[in-house]
Amino acid sequence: MIPDHINPMAWHQALGIARQSCARVFRDGGAPRDALQAFGIRRRDAEVKDISWDKVVELVAEVLCMKPQRRAA
Repeated sequence: MIPDHINPMAWHQALGIARQSCARVFRDGGAPRDALQAFGIRRRDAEVKDISWDKVVELVAEVLCMKPQRRAA
C-alpha cells in the first residue's frame, strides 16, 4: 500500500531498495530488528519483538522516502 503523501514512483523505487537491503540482512543470518537497526529505525521493544520482514521492508521504504530535513548553518 502506497502512503498518500509519497510519490508512487519514489515509493516503488524505495521498496526495491528496501527489499534488496533486507534480503542482505536475512542472507547474513540477521533478524528483522537487525535491519531496523541498520537503517536507524527505533521502535518500542514490544513492537520489534514480533515484527515481520514485510513490515520491516515497508518501514525501511518509508525512511528512504522521507524528505531530507533542513540543516542549520
